[in-house]
Amino acid sequence: YKAEALKLADRIGYTEAARQLGLHESQLYGWRAKQSHQQTVSSREQEQAAEIAKLKRELLIAQEEVAILKKASAYFARQLK
Repeated sequence: YKAEALKLADRIGYTEAARQLGLHESQLYGWRAKQSHQQTVSSREQEQAAEIAKLKRELLIAQEEVAILKKASAYFARQLK
């Protein structure tokens, strides 16, 4: 209902939409602010999820490199004896 009311308000104006729906104009503005905030939060969450995925990939690569270096150092330590 709120999303449809906001679409109507965008089309015909908040004052007219509030009058047609029997709401206070401030209520529509409040809904719009809340919807805008939720969209901002969800886009921020998407950015954070992408960053987390990138960091996980980098961590896996670093862990593989450490494992390879450990094996190499053990091999060369045996060669020195």
